[in-house]
Amino acid sequence: MATTDDDWRSEHTDALFGAVLRLETTDEAERFFRDLCTLGELRDLAQRWAVVRMLDEGLHYAEISKRTGASTATITRIASWLRHGEGGYQAMLAKIRPSVNEPA
Repeated sequence: MATTDDDWRSEHTDALFGAVLRLETTDEAERFFRDLCTLGELRDLAQRWAVVRMLDEGLHYAEISKRTGASTATITRIASWLRHGEGGYQAMLAKIRPSVNEPA
């Protein structure tokens, strides 16, 4: 059976994202994600986000791999999604970057 890129969307993913949007503090997020995910899944998610931030900083793949332990294949895949994905990485990076008018 053929699948499409949108096959991952469902009422269950909608409910998950709705729950995530209701988290108000880092402590709530930590507790929710710790209950939701295995330690391995949390580490993988954190590693991927670290890779995204390092790619955004312009670090070379070899340096990112050294710092995070991610394979260059994983880094390449993340870089592809950073450039050609749904725009989620770019949107979040824009949210966390300091504003030009904010003091460093």
